[in-house]
Order: sequence, then structure tokens, then C-alpha cells
Amino acid sequence: MLIFVKLFRESYLFAFQAIIVNKLRTMLTLLGITIGIFSIISVFTVFDSLENKIKTSIDSLGDNVLFVQKWPWAFGSDYPWWKYLSRPVAKINELSEIEKRSDAFSAATFVVGNTKTVKYKSNSVSNASIMAVSKDYDKVMTMNIADGRYFSISESVGGRAVAIIGNDIVNNLFNNANPLGKDITVFGRKVNIVGTFKKEGDVTIGRSVDNQVMLPINFARNVMDISDESNDPTIIVKAKPNVSNQELKDELTGIMRSVRRLKPSAEDNFAINEMSLITKGFEGIFSTISIIGWIIGAFSLIVGGFGIANIMFVSVKERTNIIGIQKSLGAKNYFILLQFLFEAIFLSLIGGFLGLLIVFIGTLIVTYAFDFALSLTFGNIFLGLSVSFIIGLIAGFIPAFSASRLNPVEAIRSSS
Repeated sequence: MLIFVKLFRESYLFAFQAIIVNKLRTMLTLLGITIGIFSIISVFTVFDSLENKIKTSIDSLGDNVLFVQKWPWAFGSDYPWWKYLSRPVAKINELSEIEKRSDAFSAATFVVGNTKTVKYKSNSVSNASIMAVSKDYDKVMTMNIADGRYFSISESVGGRAVAIIGNDIVNNLFNNANPLGKDITVFGRKVNIVGTFKKEGDVTIGRSVDNQVMLPINFARNVMDISDESNDPTIIVKAKPNVSNQELKDELTGIMRSVRRLKPSAEDNFAINEMSLITKGFEGIFSTISIIGWIIGAFSLIVGGFGIANIMFVSVKERTNIIGIQKSLGAKNYFILLQFLFEAIFLSLIGGFLGLLIVFIGTLIVTYAFDFALSLTFGNIFLGLSVSFIIGLIAGFIPAFSASRLNPVEAIRSSS
């Protein structure tokens, strides 16, 4: 143990001395390692942050819900896309049939969406996201109400002129004043605000509620065509606890085929989508870009590895007579080997640390300047330092081995 402590101390001192005496040479040598670690870890840092954001968005939509729609989220290679054009959109009466016939669902809702201008006195918000939902939307999807409440049964069924609005709508129309109980104008009609959503920020999947106005579907059907394909009519169905998505999907397929009176030989004229389709799509994209990140980083790491090997050969040449003296005093070959090997690893770790430091500074800049949360995880820090360690080990082995095999007499005679 004491030998390893001594080796580490001497390697640290020699490496530190090399940096002090040959600042420019050492920093240029470490630049390859620094750039390589920066390239790889920055890619993984962005991926991890995007993945967390996507998972958060998926969790908000629910992983145990199915979406009955006209268009699938993923096209099969053996199914011409133009066949989908003739499909009918989801209808609100089909929601009623699902609620009557399904044994596997816990709740279901009908949703349509549009964009319109929303007004309050002299203030207005253009392109506000209008979402009309049926009564059980709050049971199917995750909702975060900041103030007020969700629609009551009588408001949903009776089609009352009520609304829940997002944070951006509150700020732009009411200048952060309490909007509850006030009336806004949507589709030329006055609607009373009964609730507000908590601020959500940008989302990767789905619509952010910040710019949203939510209305009861039975009110919206009086001012918009809820069967118009441009409004994306969708039936969202949530499974009961302990019921798998596949079980619910099989049951919904049978119900929808029965409701639409499809013959046994006829193809489905509807799509049942689930969040796993989006997740798999993103996983494929991330895997491809991850490989690209490794390839880009690998070139820099190879250059950095040759740089470490070069500086170690120079270091061996400069300290040849010292090596001879050490061996003449009884130093074993492994002692000399480990001494130079530790030095190479130490230099490589310095380059890796600098790369990680640049990534960390970059995450702070992006997070605070662009309002996109990036974080350097412990896993990525460990990966960066591990790669640096391996590069230093590989690059330093041959110079260290050659130093350990020097003849002590010839080494002492050599000039420093």
C-alpha cells in the first residue's frame, strides 16, 4: 500500500512538473482528450435532458391510456398511407358505446382541439390552443389546477359556458390578476373562468397547457364542428388497474369494429395509438445520434491518446538517467512501469476533467440563458473520467513498458 502511495505521489509530482515546465506542450497534448470528452459527454448530457423531458411529457399523458383516432402514429411499411384518407374520424357517440360495452376501461373522454383568438376587454391572445373535452377528462389525463376547479358534472353535461385557462393566457389577458369568475370571449361567446392551470413550460410531446383554454365538449359543439378532421377528434381511454394496454386494445378493437359494422374480412378503419409508439421512435433516433457522438468523440480521443503517448516518450527520454539511478538503487521494473503509467493516466484525467468542466459550464449557460434544463449527471461524469482513465492507460503503457526495460548502466550514462 505504501508503494502505491509513493508511486502516486511521485507520478503526481512528475506530471505536475511537466505541466509547469512545458505548459504549452502539455496543454496542446491534452487538448485532444479535452475535446473528445467534451464531444461525447455533451452529446449524452443533451440526450439525457431530452429523454427526461420526453419521459415527463409521456408521464403527463399517461402510459396506461389508448388514443382512438383516424391516423396511426406509426405507419406500417406494408400499408399504403393513402388508404387512411378514407377513414372516418372518431365520433362522440362512439365514446358512449365504449363506455357501455367495455369491461377493461376505468374512464374515457372525447377531445377536440383548435386554435382561436381569445379576448378579455381590450386584451387578446391570438392562436390560443382551444381544447374541448368531455366530463371524465380529469380522470383520464393528469391535470394540475393552480386555482379554482375542474368542470362539474352539470357544467360538462349541460354544456355550460365555462373554461379553464393556462398561465400564459392569465398573464396576457389579466396581467397576473385573479381571473376566476371573470368572462373571456371565445368563438364570439362569453365563457366564465372556473379554474387555471399550473405553469407547465414547454413540452416535448403534446400541447402545453400554458397557452390553453379548456372548454366542455357540449358547449364547444355549439360553436365548432367537433367531427371536423382538422380539429383532430380523439377518444382517450384509460385502462383499469392490473389491465394491460394490450388487453384494453384488443377489447377496443372489437368494440370499434362492431360499432362501425365492419365485416370480419375488412381491415380496421381506425387507429388505436399508445405512448410506447412515440417512446420507441425516440429511442431509435437517440441510438443513432449516440453512435454519431461516439464516432466524433473517438477521433478526438485517438488524437489525444497519441498526444499522451508522445509526451510520455519525451518524458521517458528526459528522465532516462533518473530511471537508471532508480534501478541501480534497487527499483523493480514494475515500479518504473507503474510510475510512468500513473503519470499518463493522471495527465489524461486532467484532460477529461477539463472537458467535463466545459460541459458543466455549457449546461449552466443553456439552462439560464435559453430556459432549457440541462444537467451533467453523475453517470456522465463517471463515464467521462472512465474513458479518460482508459485512454491514459492504453496510451501510457508502451512508453512506461519501454522505460521499465531500460538497462540501468546505459540509462545512467545517457545525457539528460
